[in-house]
Amino acid sequence: MTTVALFHSVLGVRPGVTDAAARLRAAGHEVLVVDQYDGRVFDDYAGAGALAEGIGFPALMARAEEAVRDLPDGFVAAGFSNGAGMAEHVATRRLVSGVLLFSGALPMAVLGAPSWPAGLPAQLHRATGDPFRSAEWDEAFADDVAAAGGVLEVVEHPVDGHLFTDPGLPAEYDAAATDRLWREALAFVDRVTA
Repeated sequence: MTTVALFHSVLGVRPGVTDAAARLRAAGHEVLVVDQYDGRVFDDYAGAGALAEGIGFPALMARAEEAVRDLPDGFVAAGFSNGAGMAEHVATRRLVSGVLLFSGALPMAVLGAPSWPAGLPAQLHRATGDPFRSAEWDEAFADDVAAAGGVLEVVEHPVDGHLFTDPGLPAEYDAAATDRLWREALAFVDRVTA
């Protein structure tokens, strides 16, 4: 068992994040849910995006690093959408055993990092119909991982929602895809921390 640092999407710590933490804990892992918004939660992307831009991405990245400061090396960094970028950022600054990315991935050039950590494995979950999906960024991230000798597992989910694991977003939520995501994600955590 390991520790997982879990970063929320631009919408904050919504039911999809608390459900994720519960599933990880039920599998025996310790979970640090990083709340970068001090309890603020959103239902709409526009309002949430305005808050994130107001804080600024450099400040959010600094908060992400500070949040995991006391975790021992070897934890798993995980995040949803914007939080996936935070998980990646942390992975470029700390020794982690793996990275779980849900509904988003950023190339190293966008993060301002020189390279992906050597040999670090990652798993990316994405919806085929995600309106926010960037195939260009996904491909560039895959190239970054490969160039560093890492393995990227990409799991495609045939659904349309962006945050399709969040039961509090009924227009996006898909229960079957959520169950599949967690089967794959928990198996990944077991593999990279064995």
